[in-house]
Amino acid sequence: MSKGAREASARDRIAAQRAAERKRDRRKRLVTISVVGVVAVAAIGFGSWYAATQDTAEQPALALPPATVNGDGTVTLAKAGVTAPVLDVYEDFQCPACKALEDSSGSTIKNLAAEGKAKVVYHPLTIFRQEPTRSNSLRAGAAARCIADGKHWMAFHDKLFANQPSETVEGFALNDLVAWGEESGVTDSAFPTCVTSQKHAQAQADQSVEVLRKQNIGGTPELKLDGVALPNETAFVPAKLREAVTAAGK
Repeated sequence: MSKGAREASARDRIAAQRAAERKRDRRKRLVTISVVGVVAVAAIGFGSWYAATQDTAEQPALALPPATVNGDGTVTLAKAGVTAPVLDVYEDFQCPACKALEDSSGSTIKNLAAEGKAKVVYHPLTIFRQEPTRSNSLRAGAAARCIADGKHWMAFHDKLFANQPSETVEGFALNDLVAWGEESGVTDSAFPTCVTSQKHAQAQADQSVEVLRKQNIGGTPELKLDGVALPNETAFVPAKLREAVTAAGK
């Protein structure tokens, strides 16, 4: 083998090694559970993460049931008359593991509500203390509070996770949040100013502290079924999540 060929081969091996390392790093971020003031790696556990990768996310339902934006910033997704079982979704728009949950079980959660098998309540929280993740989360959470229409809120919710920034960079820029809201169908003329002024940032921060304390939540995402926290082995696996919710409704 010529010197040039050996050098090319070495470069190829190094490039392949770096690509593998980037892939491993990305996978580690996806299995991160965010906790107050710290990021705990692999909190989901290998078993549940492996199970989640082997399961297939459900296809979204054709139409979502009515979504109601509540005064405390939560959003209820349920068919008329459905009051139980209650599936509470505690999430942070900046949390990588919350995005992983949305990718794996988000459509199942919405489908269960659309089928009348659960009353789903979304609780957007800001759990981070460090920067830039705290400010990223606050901007996104405060912007979501500027949306009064439940259908538009749900679309904005999905856009935030689809465009979630890295935990290490400043993201969820105010102009992007305004644009994503308008793309989600928001037409309220007060929306851009509400977002850019961060009108609801303090309410987002205060509500998060209260919920974390009252609900004894140390990290996100967390799903509670009729007030009882579901293990990650259930929450992250669509088939198991559907089974648990269906059983609770019998």
